[in-house]
Amino acid sequence: MTAALMKYMARIQVKVFTATDGRIGAKWRVGAGFRHPVPTLLLEHRGRKSGRLFTTPLLYLRSGDDLILVASQGGLPKHPQWYFNLLAHPEAHVHLKGRRNLPVKARVASADERRELWPRMVELYADFAKYQDWTDREIPVVVLAPR
Repeated sequence: MTAALMKYMARIQVKVFTATDGRIGAKWRVGAGFRHPVPTLLLEHRGRKSGRLFTTPLLYLRSGDDLILVASQGGLPKHPQWYFNLLAHPEAHVHLKGRRNLPVKARVASADERRELWPRMVELYADFAKYQDWTDREIPVVVLAPR
């Protein structure tokens, strides 16, 4: 049920973000983001099996020119589909507030990078720490580099 609700809410956020060019929907204001809104992007990625394009709203952190994502899926036991899609098709596009269709290439952060980036992601959105506690899997950190 949690996954279904997350999908439904994501569809709404994508529509609103797209219709307003990010003026609405570019900040996450749920959970830990209520008091400290978190920047949100739209990730356009290709399905690993279907080849279809999907658009997923995700929280992100800037690190130099890179955009950093966390494949938390709210602490559910499995990685999110977008993560597997990026493993199969790392070339993707992002939409930021006022900026559309930016080409990026995804990769999973190395263990050293994750040690440096994870605390920054938790500082950005404290609920990531809860999600890690709720699941047995190590939540991946994904780096999107401009291409």
